[in-house]
Amino acid sequence: MDRPILVVNPNTTVGMTQGVEQALTKILETSKLPYPTFFTAPSGIPSINDDEGCHASADAVLPHLLQTPYSPPKSVSPSLPPDSAHLSLADAHSAVLIACYSVHPLVSRLAAQYSQHNATTPVLGIFEASILASLALLHAPQDRFGIITTGAVWDGILTRGVRDFLGARDEQAKLDRFAGVETTGLTAVELHDMPADEVSRRLKEAVKRLIARARGANGSGALRAVCLGCAGMAGMEQTVRAACVEELGDVDGRKVHIVDGVKAGYVLLEGMLRTQL
Repeated sequence: MDRPILVVNPNTTVGMTQGVEQALTKILETSKLPYPTFFTAPSGIPSINDDEGCHASADAVLPHLLQTPYSPPKSVSPSLPPDSAHLSLADAHSAVLIACYSVHPLVSRLAAQYSQHNATTPVLGIFEASILASLALLHAPQDRFGIITTGAVWDGILTRGVRDFLGARDEQAKLDRFAGVETTGLTAVELHDMPADEVSRRLKEAVKRLIARARGANGSGALRAVCLGCAGMAGMEQTVRAACVEELGDVDGRKVHIVDGVKAGYVLLEGMLRTQL
């Protein structure tokens, strides 16, 4: 019997986990795998707002994944085979998706744990998944992708993360495909707690700045993919689309792909499992 994917929200805010689950609704309707397990950190921090928060949340969550026995929620039918009752959360699932848009250390640390035990369980972060998906959508030389995210601190963190992921260790190396990062100035929690009109305004402004950056000084570049740079942005695609249409017009505005790392990550993991990669 196939085992489900484990989707991990490494902060303690249940509402964010629920948003991630809601974002995957249509994908799960056609998935060939059992219904995934959605995990919210039982301890740690409510919102990951910087690199320090990434490491703190990894320290808090990893022991739970490695030591907590899996037990299916009472509200759903068990989707794991009977022999998995004694397994930890990490071992009872076929793959793990870390639903935090960052260079989250939980990805590499959990992968290292699997490697030590000769397990081939794939682990993927939504940040890395969004980059992979975006690159696949860029076809013309002038096409660019970029990221919209929360607080200003993420600009440098995510920019370095993209460079490292693409192997451009030299800070001076030019990334022609990457337009950059634009921020809303909001935390992940504020995305849901602030008035919707204010969130929409800030999100649209960030998208329009990203479009301008993609054009470049000579106006030849074009934004073709926008990554939603926070798991808390799940479900905000319509606002991003509206900003693209306002800035580029109806035709060109609808040519911009909106990449949700949660959706991209889940589909990538399912594809890896089905093709036995």
